[in-house]
Amino acid sequence: MRRRVAIGILGTTLDAGRTDDRWKKWRPTVALCQQQGLFIDRLELIHETQSRQLATQIIADIEQVSPATEVRPHIIGMRDPWDFSEVYTGLRDFARGYVFDPEKEDYLVNITTGTHVAQICWFLLTEAHFIPARLLQLSPRKDGRDDVSGSHSIIDLDLSRYDAIATRFTAERDEATSFLKSGIATRNPAFNQMIDQIEKVTIRSRAPVLLTGPTGAGKSQLARRIYELKEAQRQVSGAFIEVNCATLRGDQAMSTLFGHVKGAFTGAQNERAGLMKSANKGVLFLDEIGELGIDEQAMCLRAIEEKRFLPVGADQDVISDFQLLAGTNRDLSIGVKEGRFREDLFARLNLWTFQLPALRDRKEDIEPNLDFELRRFGEREGQNVTFNREARDLYLKFAIAPQAMWRANFRDLSASITRMATLAPLGRINEETVRDEIERLTMLWRAGDAGGREAILVEALGVERQSRIDLFDRPQLATVLEVCRDSNSISAAGRKLFAVSRLQKTSGNDADRLRKYLMRFDLSFEDIARK
Repeated sequence: MRRRVAIGILGTTLDAGRTDDRWKKWRPTVALCQQQGLFIDRLELIHETQSRQLATQIIADIEQVSPATEVRPHIIGMRDPWDFSEVYTGLRDFARGYVFDPEKEDYLVNITTGTHVAQICWFLLTEAHFIPARLLQLSPRKDGRDDVSGSHSIIDLDLSRYDAIATRFTAERDEATSFLKSGIATRNPAFNQMIDQIEKVTIRSRAPVLLTGPTGAGKSQLARRIYELKEAQRQVSGAFIEVNCATLRGDQAMSTLFGHVKGAFTGAQNERAGLMKSANKGVLFLDEIGELGIDEQAMCLRAIEEKRFLPVGADQDVISDFQLLAGTNRDLSIGVKEGRFREDLFARLNLWTFQLPALRDRKEDIEPNLDFELRRFGEREGQNVTFNREARDLYLKFAIAPQAMWRANFRDLSASITRMATLAPLGRINEETVRDEIERLTMLWRAGDAGGREAILVEALGVERQSRIDLFDRPQLATVLEVCRDSNSISAAGRKLFAVSRLQKTSGNDADRLRKYLMRFDLSFEDIARK
């Protein structure tokens, strides 16, 4: 049976009383330990420094009426008990530092004592799951009976029944969303909406989450922030385990993920737990999950659905209860069609899929991310670096220009800021430093163009068909394919490709013009968009 633990603030007025007459008075903190049918195993009593003497008296009185109740005093310094920010911060710090064990203990938060501000803060912290508890309200008897213990009621914050109230308290939700964005004030509406959805899923669900998007779009960082948010919400107690599936090859893949027993294969001199076991009670992030072999995919599916798997060489299952996050820069649906990815695993992962956009599609977010990268550099290197105004304007003008490729997405941006901050004279990035960096980035992107074009052509046409295209036609076709992939429709792609020539025509159909061009190579917009 779980122990019952109460948490409350000492009432400097309601709990006061030094003479024997105090026993004739309703004192809520003492009355808490006198409730019929509500034995309190432990009371966590919060009070201010100046109330130490009253707290000592109350603890002694509780020992008289309920000797089996353990009372633990906690001093929290709050200069103004009516200052919302101060009170909320103090109580939240208490909650974060307290070791809750919901499996062994049942928690009640006493909202009877303390200011109205404290009561509101208790509600917010409990509703947001910083405190895994129900609320407790005490009151004196109103029936005239000579009973100083009074009565009590317990409030269970089931938000499905209190939707109208819950909408009034969005501060914690806003903070959680900012947390997922690392505190970056992003401006892209679509990205912000996606983060709002991820935050809701993170708090309300333990189902697998699939993060897709190009390399460097921030999948790994977002996965870790999801874990940290779940940890702050006390939804996980285990570790965050991350593995890049592209690094798992051959027989070692099974052993790395699922572990092995001693003697399972040549060289297995000791037992190995495996990453899935290490993620028990925590979060497992399988980045580039599309690179997993078919056999590993089958075992992953069972581990997700049944919370158990068989280590290499073992004859008994191992249990591990983890939440799965997966990342990929591939279209897994194409992998399913080509037989490279299991359809049942894809269906399991596809419940919550979020597509992280490339940096070039979020250019309004480059400026706030620039500030974030500068802060990270300062924390990492212990040196504060800033731009002068002209240098900042010059860099941002280049960064959001159409020719800025950002091939590696946020990795490109982070590396760029790191270079400029490191080379900045006296911690101030000037125009010369920016011009050097612009030249460096331009050369890097230009060098990657040739290899990038070839890769796009091979992916769209295959090696044999690509080899039959004239060298003269390849750059133009690669550009067309790249624009088609970045466009939502063939009309949008046509408008972008023929933006200059269409202004010189009285009429025309850009979509039809593009369609006919693609037909020359036996291609269609639909085929390109799917890839």
